[in-house]
Amino acid sequence: MQGTEAAVMDSSKSQNAPRTPRKRGATAEEMAGRQRDISVSEFFAKNRHLLGFDNPRKALLTTVKEAVDNSLDACEEAGILPEISVIIEDLQPDRPATAKSSRYRVTVVDNGPGIVRKQVENIFGRLLYGSKFHRLKMSRGQQGIGISAAGMYGLITTGKPMVIHTKPGAKQAAHHIELAMNTKTNRAEVTLDEETGDFPPLRFRTLTPGTRALSGEAGGFLDVQAYRSGTCVSIELEGRYQRGRGSVDEFLELTAIANPHGRFVFVPPSRVSADDEGDTPILAQAEAGAAAAAAVTTETQGVTVFPRGVQELPPETKEIQPHPKGIELGTLLQMLKDYEAAEKGTLFNFLQERFCRVSPSTAGALCEKIGLTSRRKVADVEPPMAEKLFEAFQNAKLAPPPTDCLAPIGVRQLLAGMLKGVRAEFYAASTRDAEVYRGRPFQIEAAIAFGGELPADETARVIRFANRVPLLFQQSACSSFKAVVETGWKNYNLQQPRGSLPVGPLVIMIHVASVWVPFTSESKEAIADYDEIRKEMRLALMECGRKLGTYLRKRQRMRREGERRDVFERYIGEISKAVNAITGTDARKLYDALLEQARKRTAQADQVLDEDGKVVKDEPMDEDGVIVVQSAIAPAPESDRISAPPVPERQPKRGKPADKPAAPAKTRGKRGGDGPSLF
Repeated sequence: MQGTEAAVMDSSKSQNAPRTPRKRGATAEEMAGRQRDISVSEFFAKNRHLLGFDNPRKALLTTVKEAVDNSLDACEEAGILPEISVIIEDLQPDRPATAKSSRYRVTVVDNGPGIVRKQVENIFGRLLYGSKFHRLKMSRGQQGIGISAAGMYGLITTGKPMVIHTKPGAKQAAHHIELAMNTKTNRAEVTLDEETGDFPPLRFRTLTPGTRALSGEAGGFLDVQAYRSGTCVSIELEGRYQRGRGSVDEFLELTAIANPHGRFVFVPPSRVSADDEGDTPILAQAEAGAAAAAAVTTETQGVTVFPRGVQELPPETKEIQPHPKGIELGTLLQMLKDYEAAEKGTLFNFLQERFCRVSPSTAGALCEKIGLTSRRKVADVEPPMAEKLFEAFQNAKLAPPPTDCLAPIGVRQLLAGMLKGVRAEFYAASTRDAEVYRGRPFQIEAAIAFGGELPADETARVIRFANRVPLLFQQSACSSFKAVVETGWKNYNLQQPRGSLPVGPLVIMIHVASVWVPFTSESKEAIADYDEIRKEMRLALMECGRKLGTYLRKRQRMRREGERRDVFERYIGEISKAVNAITGTDARKLYDALLEQARKRTAQADQVLDEDGKVVKDEPMDEDGVIVVQSAIAPAPESDRISAPPVPERQPKRGKPADKPAAPAKTRGKRGGDGPSLF
């Protein structure tokens, strides 16, 4: 008790003791003096997880992804069939087995048009610098963040600058530049700048036994004739190389499917420990020495080659103006101010020049709706009138935006890409007509691969693409994944637990092509869930599903008829013997007649499907966009096969001595039942 009282007294003394007076608070002037603006690169350097650099493995993949995307865009815009080589060097091969990351050098070489010298610092050393951000035109990169952010991550984790080799033309010298980004100013600082004749860099051809073997072949690894111009980017970074799902290997496999016009070569790092093996990717590789004529993935001493599937580039896209129904009020006000400063023209001209699908008659009608004549200047449009104009946009009947700004993969190239990468027996593809969300055109494509070497007891694999770029993370948050789950795959003879993916040997591919893909984050890993987009995804999947269901039902009927014929052939020999013993009829002729009837009644078992899934010499036309690989169709199990008995010997006519055959066992039936009904 005394101790308790003492503690209470001490507590009361401490409460009554005078407190240290608080210092004078900061004034508004002092607080203002401590404030400063930060650059976008400084923001993303502290929040690099927003760009996909949130762990070592993902950082390695994001670096490769951004460089490959830029290379593909540059090659296609220049009208060049892409030749892209990805090289990953492990700079710490002697690291302990417990290490969670290592230092790598990632190099991507392309045969594109190259980059002019004065633009190198802006493209690789500044965030949010690029010519694609303001364009309404389909492209992979848009914000101008990716490759410069990868260089910034490499500088933060290793302190090493980016190394760039660029050759703008076949007859021009290449430039060797090393630069690092200053995150405080969002500007590049060049540490080395010299001309060189070493492009592509010669050392990569002798890097591994696989590169040396391929370099000795015509048109092999980094052939000078194939790389007459282009760009080579090298970044040192802290990362983790691991095969399987979400890996660089899978990214390149899927990129080759969505871009069959490109040829990709991948040189993996020298060390891949057992802990780094990961899951097996879905796309099987061909053994070395496979026929070069077949566009299949090959591997030569560790170097993987994804060959070109088609010899033509995607259609060239055109830039379009915004659609009136796709802009917001604040954007409209800013557009009016910009047009007034640049053109000082009339509202009539503004509506036609700054928007698509606005004809002269439509522009005149819109001016009348807000109470202005066609000759009124844009400067005369006050904010209340602009708000009326915005409302008129929403109520006007306008044609949808043009679709020449999009370059979908197409059914033919979808099938070529799937054939190149997925070992299956049935392939189907579908391309929907272009639709609009928030005034922006988009187009959905879908493809499926079924059977073959795909696992039959696992859930279907969903591979997602946006503007031909694979999306490897945040699958469950993506609109395409939700569309697959909502599709009724049971209607197409597949198993599907409620609220889940279908189960079976199935790979599902969905591609979204748009001038502006609504990603859920800056890391571009999932597509936002717009109702218009998800609806089109489901319709495309249903088209592919109907083709698969037709094929599976046809195969089932053919198999049932084949099993039915096996039963016939099992008994008609015995029947012919019994009839010969009773009536003396020629057993051979009777056997042949019964066999002919059995084949006629089960003629569907003899049908052959061509490579388009159509019945050969069959009048009904099946749907297009289908390929069937006969050699990949699994044969019927041995337990389901019934071998026919030997053909009976010809029996002598009645009256001549012969061995009497044993009578067949009687079975009960509605018709007296001497045996099962044949037909």
